[in-house]
Amino acid sequence: MAEEARKLNGTERAAVFLRSLGENEAAEVLKHMNPKEVQKVGQKMATLSNVTREEVQGVLDEFVTTVEQETGLGIGSHDYVRKMLVGALGEDKAGSLLDRILSGGNTSGLEQLKWMDARGIYEVIRLEHPQIIAIVCSFLESDQAAQVLAMFPERDQANVILRISTLDGVQPAALSELNDILEKQFSGNAGGQTATVGGMKTAADILNFVEGSVEASIMESIKEAEPDLGQGIEDLMFVFDNLIDVDDRGIQAIMREIQTDQLQLALKGADETLREKFLANMSQRAAEMLRDDLEAMPPVRLSDVEGAQKGILSAARILSDKGEIQLGGGGGDDFV
Repeated sequence: MAEEARKLNGTERAAVFLRSLGENEAAEVLKHMNPKEVQKVGQKMATLSNVTREEVQGVLDEFVTTVEQETGLGIGSHDYVRKMLVGALGEDKAGSLLDRILSGGNTSGLEQLKWMDARGIYEVIRLEHPQIIAIVCSFLESDQAAQVLAMFPERDQANVILRISTLDGVQPAALSELNDILEKQFSGNAGGQTATVGGMKTAADILNFVEGSVEASIMESIKEAEPDLGQGIEDLMFVFDNLIDVDDRGIQAIMREIQTDQLQLALKGADETLREKFLANMSQRAAEMLRDDLEAMPPVRLSDVEGAQKGILSAARILSDKGEIQLGGGGGDDFV
């Protein structure tokens, strides 16, 4: 991580870049993003302030070789974001997303669940059969599904994960039932069918985003019911300690996407070898400062450490999905 007064992370750089474009051009870019990415970038576009010319120039230099000097970042960011999202997504999708970005909508269909917040999805499916809940969670982004899962009673969480891990596609009857549910909840219909959902990898991906103590409880229940299945899920989970297998270039890429205080909190509970791997990929001065901060840091809740670690893992997975890094081969309120 650089030592400037402010180091923009990936989402912030994307927001600055898009706000430097015209509304139509920015809308065209957003059309190629998934709901989670649009929400994250949109939130930053609506809230990022005091952007200096040097920061803008630095961001633009990453994307283009020649840029205009005037960026139009000064005023009306909320109106700009509103017009841009409507242009990119249409009135229905943009209305739902703007409620979440700019502060409260319903859309239709299975794919549109991805545009809802976790609480809204939970309210749609909370009284349904666990198999329906498992199918819905399998369609969602892993971190979104984890947020939905966390809202269910503990006794139901392991059951849902177990069903997700054993899904091998959606049977016509189950898909029809799911479509019927969504048609009752929304004004439209659920749209096209999907060939395969679920499986152990999907279950592992969701559990990677679940709070540590909840994850441990779910895995314990699954291993009691299906030992081999539980071990299979556990083998597919990527945890913070696995970052030791990421090469130095990958570690440096991850650190460019996170904040120093987030890394400090995550390393507070990390293995010494992994801690040193991160420190070795920083400048000598930055590493010394972080070591001093870690030594002076008071005890913190393990659940807070796990939250910071999961945030870093999320950044690592995004980079991995983009092909920028290669990833190698889970709490509560204790203090560390």
